[in-house]
Order: sequence, then structure tokens, then C-alpha cells
Amino acid sequence: MMVERAVVLVSGGLDSATVLAMATAKGFRCHALSIDYGQRHCSELEAARRVAAAAGVAEHKILQLDLRPIGGSALTDRSIAVPEHSSDGIPVTYVPARNTLFLSLALGWAEVLGAWDIFLGANAVDYSGYPDCRPEFVRAFEELANLATRAGVEGRGRFRIRAPLMHMGKAEIIRAGMELGVDYSLTVSCYRADEAGYACGTCDSCRLRARGFAEAGVADPTLYRC
Repeated sequence: MMVERAVVLVSGGLDSATVLAMATAKGFRCHALSIDYGQRHCSELEAARRVAAAAGVAEHKILQLDLRPIGGSALTDRSIAVPEHSSDGIPVTYVPARNTLFLSLALGWAEVLGAWDIFLGANAVDYSGYPDCRPEFVRAFEELANLATRAGVEGRGRFRIRAPLMHMGKAEIIRAGMELGVDYSLTVSCYRADEAGYACGTCDSCRLRARGFAEAGVADPTLYRC
């Protein structure tokens, strides 16, 4: 029996590590894709390597896509400070078109591999309000994927964009990951993590992560600077 392949976007954070474990548990032969986009928290790429290795993926690619010249985000423009607390509206940590770009790259690789499934860790419950983490976006991109590819147009199959965490709270995600054996000590979620992966403990991502572990009743393995 031929094992189906899947491309999984792996950032090195908590959510993508869980999604990778879910895809693996479903029996997919997983090809992990991470993007070095000039993010200030570049230690997440080392975390992505650790997560992919621990999951035993078929292949792990890290692609270069420098978004710093575009700017417009606290994650790619160091002149914009990462806020220490959440705020109303879409925060300055939003990276313009990030998930659109990442999914486009994943789609290209999936078409080459003959993989019809693309997984990402988008979440619309415990998240920072990013517009490209909503179910409407995922549905729209899936439609685009099947219109914009040779494989889709020729009718050889249908691409599926899978976002299994979309309607899960952070605590629920952590519990699911623990059941699948995810080692969250390998992950980095902090927007201001230093080169060693130590977290600030105050940014929006740190806040959501810490609350998730507390609500899940699971010891938080995050390494904090203070």
C-alpha cells in the first residue's frame, strides 16, 4: 500500500509541533517545511529542526524568504517594538501575507511531491487576531490551490489544506499533543526569544502559551530569561 505524503508547515512553535504529530498519527509520510523569513525570533528555526527530527519526518526543508525589506511587522522590522501585552485589533506582530506566502511555497512543494495534503497550525480561538489564521482564509486558499496548479487543473486529485487546530483552545491543543507524545520543551513560541531560545514571558505569544499550559494542568517546559 502506498503511503500518502503530506507537506507540514513547521515553525518550531507549539501549534505546528502538534499539527506535525497529528499528521504523522494519521499515517502520512510527512515532509516538513520551515521558512526563514528574517524573523527576529530566529531561534524558532532551530526549534523547527529539533521538532522535525524528533518526529522522524521524511524530509525537512528550510527555505529562505526574507521579508525584512517589506517590513510592516514587529517580527521583521526591529524599529517596531514587540508589545509586552495584547491590544485590541490586529497587532503589530502580524506579518503581511505571511500565511499566504508560506502556503504558496508548501503548495509548490506538494505538487512536486505528489502530495495532496498540506497541514498548518492556524488557530482561530486562542490566537492573536491575525486575518490569515481564520477558517475563511483556509477555505479560500484551498480553492485557489486547486485553480492555480497543473495537478489541480488536470484533475489528478484535489489539494486539501488541513488546519486541525482551527477550533481548538490552547489547552486543548496541548492535551492533544501530550497524548501524541509531543515534547514541548523542543519548541519556541516567544516573539522575542533570544538566540538560545529563552522566552521573554511577556509578549502575546508567551502569554497565550503559559495560559494554555496552566489550563491544561501540564507543567510548562518553557525556558524563560527571568
